[in-house]
Amino acid sequence: MPRGQKVPAHIQRYQPPTSGGSQPGGALGGPITFMFNPQQLALTKSANWIPHVVRGAENVGVAEFTGSGPRTLSLDVFLDTTENHSRSVQERVEALLTCCVPTKASIAAKAPSPPWVKFAWGQFQTVSFYSYVSQINATYRLFDPDGTPLRATCSMTLNEISGSTPGQNPTSGSRTARRVHRLVAGDSLELLAYREYGDPTVWRVIAEANDIDDPVRLPVGRQLLLPAPEELRDGRVDDAQR
Repeated sequence: MPRGQKVPAHIQRYQPPTSGGSQPGGALGGPITFMFNPQQLALTKSANWIPHVVRGAENVGVAEFTGSGPRTLSLDVFLDTTENHSRSVQERVEALLTCCVPTKASIAAKAPSPPWVKFAWGQFQTVSFYSYVSQINATYRLFDPDGTPLRATCSMTLNEISGSTPGQNPTSGSRTARRVHRLVAGDSLELLAYREYGDPTVWRVIAEANDIDDPVRLPVGRQLLLPAPEELRDGRVDDAQR
């Protein structure tokens, strides 16, 4: 594409995985193209550390790094149809709101989940990653006499969905692929087990890997280690189902 040519930003929705794995399914419809490219993008990346404080010590101990946090992208989508008075403002807001609603396919698979999404804008790859939409705030600012919205701003927050990373598995001591999942509202160990391994009955593998005594109390925002599927094939599935 010629340098300097305008490229519209857009959000593409994807079917969430319902049979395990860390990759989404096929695209859900066409991209939601922005009427106007963003004037500002806020990208956040964090690192998690555990401070070691010793009672009575003059100096603190060396902090322990526990992992990188997911990227978070915040942006505003500006919509305006004052020139042609069409219904596209309302239609695009409704399309964006579906990013927070379980897809029909995931409901049919008994693993309800909103779609995965990816923001894309030309060659700007740093802000393009698979994510889930945690929040959308739509503010309507101008209306036709019949109540049709003509102008709106949608503030969105996209949270990166972690992929597979190599690391030390706490239950086996071997080097295996593992995935970290940040809990969101509606998550359960059975649902995570179904998404990751295709079998909700092996939820105890996740509970053991994260020292969870009460599977009902799962605080939103907590990061859970999802053991590699290889561990299940090594015989831990039978142990978890007992």
